[in-house]
Amino acid sequence: MTRTTGGDPVAGDDRPVPAVDDDSRDFWLGGAQGQLLIRACTACDRLFHPPAPVCPHCFARSVTSRPVSGRATVLSHTVVRRGWVPGFPPPYVVARVVLDEQPDLHLLTNIVDCEIEAVVTGLPVEVTFDQRGEVYVPVFRPARRTSAA
Repeated sequence: MTRTTGGDPVAGDDRPVPAVDDDSRDFWLGGAQGQLLIRACTACDRLFHPPAPVCPHCFARSVTSRPVSGRATVLSHTVVRRGWVPGFPPPYVVARVVLDEQPDLHLLTNIVDCEIEAVVTGLPVEVTFDQRGEVYVPVFRPARRTSAA
């Protein structure tokens, strides 16, 4: 699958595929059903990322994965203008986004389907997925506007 940012290709068949383990399986495979799955603690009800077998908030081992809305806001970003990772031709945007569900729930991701100059702090974004083999990498694009009724 090819994504574009600023009119230049960002994804290709030679992009790295994330390693999937027992803790991260839901996160990497949830996109097959169009869901962003985030680890949740069943003891304290907090969400956390990256996926782990223990809650970083209360240290409980009772964790599961929960679908979230996929809506987020760009906290910060940078434009990569020099090629240093195979399969990622520059320029492309790397951003830190905060998910709407919890103010301390951040993801490091790419912003796609958007002109580079349009990416700003505070930009509302929504998840989409780049499929790489059986893995679905969550990336974000500007949120579609919905009309008020």
